[in-house]
Amino acid sequence: MLTAKQKELLLFIHQRIKETGVSPSFDEMKDALDLASKSGIHRLITALEERGFLRRLAHRARALEVLKLPDSAAPANARTKPGFKPALVGAAPRDGDGGYEVAVLGKIAAGVPIEAIQTEIGRVSAPLELLGNGEHFALEVDGDSMINAGILHGDVVVLRRGETANSGDIVVALVDGEEATLKRLRKRGGSIALEAANPRFETKIFGPDRVEIQGRLVALIRRYA
Repeated sequence: MLTAKQKELLLFIHQRIKETGVSPSFDEMKDALDLASKSGIHRLITALEERGFLRRLAHRARALEVLKLPDSAAPANARTKPGFKPALVGAAPRDGDGGYEVAVLGKIAAGVPIEAIQTEIGRVSAPLELLGNGEHFALEVDGDSMINAGILHGDVVVLRRGETANSGDIVVALVDGEEATLKRLRKRGGSIALEAANPRFETKIFGPDRVEIQGRLVALIRRYA
């Protein structure tokens, strides 16, 4: 699954080629995505190439070819399989225990941010009373920067999808449209701090345009051998 910025850029390129026959310039892409520099566009294009959505054409200026679109952007009758999207709470219970299925969309770093790759790797069952209303997804924790908040390496965190959170909430934050991390959010004036719960890891501070909130922690699942 693409990150929000990757998808936004891919659809912008696709629409511009459809309208004009040529791909947009890096400056146009930067302005369309409201990024501070073209280096962010370079990283997004590289990520789209690696995932097979985009191809650069050699020996041609401003030459990009869209190879495919994400499932959520394609017509329903053109999809061959459902995209990897968070499971909607409110569907029928998974089993007789009343657990609701939540998709596990890969791993999330509780440490140094890692590339945000959202690919469904499994499902977990969580009681409805832990979830509440809304759309939810789950991620497996990779790292130990949140151990003092009771979140350990290998735990599965369940998050309510949303773009806003209160200061002090534990969130999945997407940095520069590319890297995701699990941290406690702190709002400091016009800046956003992503705070670890382990003294070995430093708090990182970003401008608000560099951080996108993907979801807020609502439950934790731990397996014991």
